Amino acid sequence: MPLLGDEGHREMLECLKNIAATIKKPNAIIVVSAHWEEEIPAITSGAAPSLIYDYSGFPDESYRIDYSCAGEPLLAEQIYRSLENSGIKARLDDKRGFDHGLFVPLKIMYPDADIPCVQLSLVTNLDPGYHIKIGQALQDSLHDGVLVLGSGFSFHNMKAFFAPDTSESTAMNEAFEHWLLETCCSSALTEEQRVQRLVHWSDAPSARFCHPREEHLLPLHICYGVVQTSCRASFELRIMNKLSSMYLWSDEHLK
Repeated sequence: MPLLGDEGHREMLECLKNIAATIKKPNAIIVVSAHWEEEIPAITSGAAPSLIYDYSGFPDESYRIDYSCAGEPLLAEQIYRSLENSGIKARLDDKRGFDHGLFVPLKIMYPDADIPCVQLSLVTNLDPGYHIKIGQALQDSLHDGVLVLGSGFSFHNMKAFFAPDTSESTAMNEAFEHWLLETCCSSALTEEQRVQRLVHWSDAPSARFCHPREEHLLPLHICYGVVQTSCRASFELRIMNKLSSMYLWSDEHLK
């Protein structure tokens, strides 16, 4: 929808462009997409992955979107080894393509498709602590110039997107967003406190209203696991009239 000019995604478009202009252009990108779940972490390892149009009911042009970025088999192998060395069983997948969790944000941020990419799956257990550990394990495979992009959504209640807004639904949306902003941004929290909040995210105000299922939140857990500190910057915006947020960590925090 943001690539098709939908007005409800205008702020998302502007925010992603702004972030891309703010940070140094990466040499490679690891994308954790909310749209790929496997029993164990899987990593795309093909040299030229195709695109997966993993949606239905959209206009014809949405199935002709092109984003011909290269894969990065060497980086995929490094990620695999880092996970295995941390005791996290993983696998390489040289057949899977890139889903819209990758090509939609990256076509906005880096439209020339000139940066090689690797996609990393979520794990079907949807365990928040486990996904933080995956992020921690990624540290060993990262080097200067690698961007880790958590492609999910801070609000993902599909029924609520298409239902009339009420004072109650707005309050629930805002309550969770305020909690998430504090969790990711507050320097007053210790990292142990931040981890506990993220692990027990479902105890947050209106958590299950905003995330009936948590797959769109967990890419953030992996990103946090990489850095294990408060974010450098946050961005509040409205997407389809719902308060949403994005978070930017700096590579200077990498261990």
